[in-house]
Amino acid sequence: MSKPSPIDTLAPRVERLLAQYQALEQAHQQQQATLAALYRERESLRLRLQASRARVDELIARLPANQTEAAQPQAATAAPIPPTPSLST
Repeated sequence: MSKPSPIDTLAPRVERLLAQYQALEQAHQQQQATLAALYRERESLRLRLQASRARVDELIARLPANQTEAAQPQAATAAPIPPTPSLST
């Protein structure tokens, strides 16, 4: 029997490496597409948040002055929390 040539022994390994490379390249392209979609979604959400904040600020500015002043002291006049009794004996 003759000994197989080095090329014959390397060919299957090279083919497997090439198949792995192609699979990794495809996965990379899919991940790049997913990342681009996520960046677009993030930008869209950021713009929506910015628009929502502007609308809330506009609504706050339209409130009468006495309502905004009356709403603020209510939070400040809440009953204070009593101190917790000491557990030491």
